[in-house]
Amino acid sequence: MSRPCKAYIAGAFEHPTRKAVDKTVPQLHAEVALGALRDAGLESCDVDGYFCAGDAPGLGGLSMAEYMGLNLRHIDTTETGGSSYIAHVGHAVDAIAAGRCSVALITLAGRPRAEGMSSVGARDYGRGAPDVAFEQPYSPLITNLYAMAAQRHMHEHGTTSEQLAAIKVAASHHAQHNERAMLREVVTVEDVVNSPLVADPLHRLDCCVVSDGGGALVLVSPEKAREIGPRCVKVLGQGTAIKHLSAGRVDLTHTGAVTSGPLAFADARLIPADIDYVSIYDSFTITVLMTLEDLGFCAKGQGGRFVSDGNLISGVGRLPFNTDGGGLCNNHPGNRGGMTKVIEAVRQLRGEAHPRVQVRDCTLALAHGTGGSIGTRMGSATVILGRNDA
Repeated sequence: MSRPCKAYIAGAFEHPTRKAVDKTVPQLHAEVALGALRDAGLESCDVDGYFCAGDAPGLGGLSMAEYMGLNLRHIDTTETGGSSYIAHVGHAVDAIAAGRCSVALITLAGRPRAEGMSSVGARDYGRGAPDVAFEQPYSPLITNLYAMAAQRHMHEHGTTSEQLAAIKVAASHHAQHNERAMLREVVTVEDVVNSPLVADPLHRLDCCVVSDGGGALVLVSPEKAREIGPRCVKVLGQGTAIKHLSAGRVDLTHTGAVTSGPLAFADARLIPADIDYVSIYDSFTITVLMTLEDLGFCAKGQGGRFVSDGNLISGVGRLPFNTDGGGLCNNHPGNRGGMTKVIEAVRQLRGEAHPRVQVRDCTLALAHGTGGSIGTRMGSATVILGRNDA
């Protein structure tokens, strides 16, 4: 039985650069837009809906629409950090279903590596942010906040550094086949736990890379998808959520995926056991472990055992993840990894992933994005995708 859907992903493109010293951020947005439209067999004049987030310079969507020459009926600039672009997929589906647009373009671009952005400082969202006066005096670093969540998971469930390291090992097994990945060397658990300690218990190899680049997606109506052909991928379900510190009642034991995941599964009328492949936001190894638990792929507290059994390695385990190498090894454009998660899921469903990591008969895939920090406030977005004949 073919599953119904309200919109399809017709185009997907990942920028090949990892360090864009000779390009501007608007230029990167335009290049990924053209790449995704070319992949869909469409042109910029076909776009009537545009979606972008805080990485778009100037007046955001307004500036980029003018720069790219888009004539729009619909625009959405929802900002939830790295999860924004997966949230945009859901918003684009709703906009297409409501008749507000028929061809929706989503773009991401950034060049933190070329600009020499430090990866060890506190993340700066501006002095006007309401949390600044209460938190900045304690100099919360990105790595420290994720390390707090990892420490709590270890305390609650006995998770070990070796189990977290197994996630990096799986990513490296996939990245060796990606010629554009920043880290292609296959690593062992010992390599990870013996790498320099960054923020206890996280080591250097528990952390994602910093890269430039970006990506884009094109979503279309079912009518347009029939014209384009079988490479279009179905969007079957979606869910979004936010989680914050609840005025000081801090809970580090779960992520926003406990809400966005069930919403997406209910929308798609599927359960975790139905999924053939997952793209999970991997800013740090602990991000992956907690997200897998919160999405229901294993019981709470069992994530360490689940990942250490090799379940995440394509061709070996029962839930292959991030077969492009993910943020841990491939890229993390603009410090926002949600976009690339959808792109690799689309490759898998089209059968266009690298042959060494392609999941056999991949029919249903899940992509999940995390924005902000799992140690403080975050956005979570989950989409469930299906092959054209799913």
